[in-house]
Amino acid sequence: MPTLTTYQTTIIPAWVDYNGHLRDAFYLLIFSYATDALMDRLGMDSNNREASGNSLFTLELHLNYLHEVKLDAEVEVHTRIIDHDSKRLHLYHSLHLVGDDKELAGNEQMLLHVDLAGPRSAPFSADTLSKLQAMLAEQTDLPAPEYIGRVIALPAKK
Repeated sequence: MPTLTTYQTTIIPAWVDYNGHLRDAFYLLIFSYATDALMDRLGMDSNNREASGNSLFTLELHLNYLHEVKLDAEVEVHTRIIDHDSKRLHLYHSLHLVGDDKELAGNEQMLLHVDLAGPRSAPFSADTLSKLQAMLAEQTDLPAPEYIGRVIALPAKK
């Protein structure tokens, strides 16, 4: 399995700015919906969250805007599991026109599994860990995403 397609949508007028392009905030909204869909695939849907009292919280994210996205575009999110440990999930979402490999935007995220009663970090369930390990194993032959591990900084002065 290459990347997972986790979310598809059409760019609607309310998401478009005065230049006719997708507003920056709506890129993140689309990626957020893709994270929700990934949680569902991992068995962390709303029923599980209610029963277990656990969920995922975003610790950090980076968003790279690479190409314009316009009104009525049909887009999809491809998701890569980069790594995980017993409590954290490192993932990468990329935005594409449906059926196109060209990356329009990239979103790297670090998520934490949380016991909502604390709130405090909590280990993933054995079932979720098994699903994460299987997804990661299926994606190991893919090259690393180009826009992963980036740092925001001005170039060093000479």
